[in-house]
Amino acid sequence: MLMQLSNVLSPDQVKAITGALAADPDSFVDGRKTAGWQAREVKNNLQARGKTAESIKNLVQESLLQNAVFKAAAMPKTFVKLLVSRYLPGMEYGTHVDDALMGGVRTDLSFTLFLGEPETYGGGALLIEGNDGDTEVKLPAGSLVLYPTTALHRVTPVTRGERLAVVGWVRSYMRAHEDREILFDLENAIAALRAAGTDRHVMNRLLKVKANLIRKWAED
Repeated sequence: MLMQLSNVLSPDQVKAITGALAADPDSFVDGRKTAGWQAREVKNNLQARGKTAESIKNLVQESLLQNAVFKAAAMPKTFVKLLVSRYLPGMEYGTHVDDALMGGVRTDLSFTLFLGEPETYGGGALLIEGNDGDTEVKLPAGSLVLYPTTALHRVTPVTRGERLAVVGWVRSYMRAHEDREILFDLENAIAALRAAGTDRHVMNRLLKVKANLIRKWAED
């Protein structure tokens, strides 16, 4: 399940993040230092480190944990890793699949949170491969795309400006994406029925189904 979420960060939060990065240009280092060998061969970008990067990652993580849609879709057990990335003209990230384990922890979902408006840089789209073709994603600042870590993907070459984003990986309580999708659909149906004033006895049955499916599938 590929999902786009708008306004994960407010305009003020985006402005604060980009301002902090602009004020600390020395925080960026060669992004290949954090890549596995297979990705290192096709990776050409910069990544922030140090106090500025850590404060940004903490802010993003807190914002995601407060986002009801993200929590329902990802069912996050933990954030495995977050990175603040920067692409300048000529930089790109060739086709690759993210590591299955990072620091010994399984990765189930990947996300890219865009920090720049699409018109401020050329190229730099995230292309996610699928059996039905590629999906190209280039979202407004503060918006996020969430997708299974199993997918091959790439970042197209940046031709002008700079592409700033926070990328991250999540371990979910649900290993299988099919299970996450079923529970996400069920959560939306329950919310709609509750808003419509559905009888409590009916709601209790649905809530029982939801709880028991989580109990059956969850890896705690």
